[in-house]
Amino acid sequence: MKQLEILFEILKTYNQHAWQVRRVLLTAATHAEVSARQEAMREDVLSDAVIHVADFDAVWFARVAGEGGREAWELRLIAATPFALFEMFEAEEADEDREDVRREMEARMGERLTPRVA
Repeated sequence: MKQLEILFEILKTYNQHAWQVRRVLLTAATHAEVSARQEAMREDVLSDAVIHVADFDAVWFARVAGEGGREAWELRLIAATPFALFEMFEAEEADEDREDVRREMEARMGERLTPRVA
């Protein structure tokens, strides 16, 4: 399955469960594919998301998590085999602290995708 097909399936599934796309990490090749497809179909399915060029393809989703202003964030790899990292943030947690955690999650995902050399 192509990256775009996987991406659109992931977006559809997460949308059904009230997750909102917040950020998208795309390799240069996937970014070019997404741009071409959106232009050809005159649609912008990622219009609410900030897109960053990265070493791997993934989507950041967020949604309200229960009462008290807690927010759940999930970093979902764009791949046929589902893999995601999840973090829950408290309402009073500082934006700087949240961003530090998200950067750490991106680094962890990147490490999981890097082949280990023995």
